[in-house]
Amino acid sequence: MQPFDFVEGVAAPILAANVDTDVIMPKQFLKGIDRSGLDRGAFFDLRFLPDGSPNPEFVLNQAPWDNSSFLVVGPNFGCGSSREHAVWGLKQLGIRALIGTTFAGIFYDNCQRNGVLTIQLPPADHRALSTAISQPGAAHIAVDLQAQQIVLVDGRALAFDIDTLRKQALLQGLDAIGSTLLRTEQIRRFEAGHLHANPWLA
Repeated sequence: MQPFDFVEGVAAPILAANVDTDVIMPKQFLKGIDRSGLDRGAFFDLRFLPDGSPNPEFVLNQAPWDNSSFLVVGPNFGCGSSREHAVWGLKQLGIRALIGTTFAGIFYDNCQRNGVLTIQLPPADHRALSTAISQPGAAHIAVDLQAQQIVLVDGRALAFDIDTLRKQALLQGLDAIGSTLLRTEQIRRFEAGHLHANPWLA
């Protein structure tokens, strides 16, 4: 996975509550045998009109948010089914982090497994950020994972908490397998000791 340390970019507001995974990645994009092309599926019914042309009313089709690295989202984002395709599509679209107040549990874990940072802010900080990035001239922010803060264009810094293990995995670009392989020697020592104590297993 791509490590996440200090990332700058545009943040787009998608502030509706309970945006579910069928909105993030509609079911017709779940038919492929690999992950390719899921960037087109992300928010498909919001991004495109029935004739296939871009919907000019949707924020991700408007400058400067049409080149966003972050989404500032409403409460319970990612609810609904557990489809991991939703996270794959957001990542292919270029989204590095999601910033909200609450996330659906399985979606939150899927983001972690795929290197998408999820940040939970207190409601007051979330409102301040949402108000700021809704203005085109203030949509550019920086997310500093090491320092655990979001820096706005006016210099304000919003602190956030994150689980230590999640933080280290993201900083190093490690998925669950990569994190496990860091303990290869410990695993080998355990295997050797376990077989020595239980030779019949061999």
